[in-house]
Amino acid sequence: MPNLILLHGALGHSEIFEPFKNELSQYFKVHAPLFSGHGNTELPENRITIEKYTQELKEFIAKENLNDIYIFGHSMGGYVALCYALENPENLNSIMTLGTKFDWTEEQALRESKILNPDMIAEKVPKYAELLEKQHGEKWKQLLPAIAEMMISLGKNPPLKDQLTTINFPLQIMVGDKDNMVTLEESIDVYRNLPNAKLAVLPDTKHPMDKVRPNSLLNLMKDFWNLS
Repeated sequence: MPNLILLHGALGHSEIFEPFKNELSQYFKVHAPLFSGHGNTELPENRITIEKYTQELKEFIAKENLNDIYIFGHSMGGYVALCYALENPENLNSIMTLGTKFDWTEEQALRESKILNPDMIAEKVPKYAELLEKQHGEKWKQLLPAIAEMMISLGKNPPLKDQLTTINFPLQIMVGDKDNMVTLEESIDVYRNLPNAKLAVLPDTKHPMDKVRPNSLLNLMKDFWNLS
């Protein structure tokens, strides 16, 4: 049975994929690893970077001895999947990304990172603070600035810049039409510059994974991966 790896986004959790697992497990052996610092995993001693998470994905695949691999990545998870693909295309069949931001600039990264202030979130968005604590424990207050630092690093030196055109296996770039972090324009631009890509826009869909209607996404997965 082929392997499907589901990768969560920054500040996300693998439990977000529960509504999809039963259906997808008919076609794949499903894996949903956690990036370090998320869930019950320890924060890395050194800072969080995309390169570190790419290495974690590589180590997970080696540890589980996976081949015949398909990947779905939400937001940062999609970015990590593509970084992995640049270095290790040989055992990958295809990748689907949803809500993955490609157009990173230093200015934009600084703007996004300022939102990740634990005290401000606790005061202004208490329900989100509760969710972060439930998913990641007390360390959520350390995880936020670590992710903010990762974003700034991405803005200064985006590893996918000018590299994506070298990926020539099947990709599907997906974005919600109401995503306030990822623009339609940047998603379309990346799609047009990829030699073997498809594009899908999810209607009435915001950035967070829990705002995606499972049936809509499952139908896109089935279509792209020819599942029946």
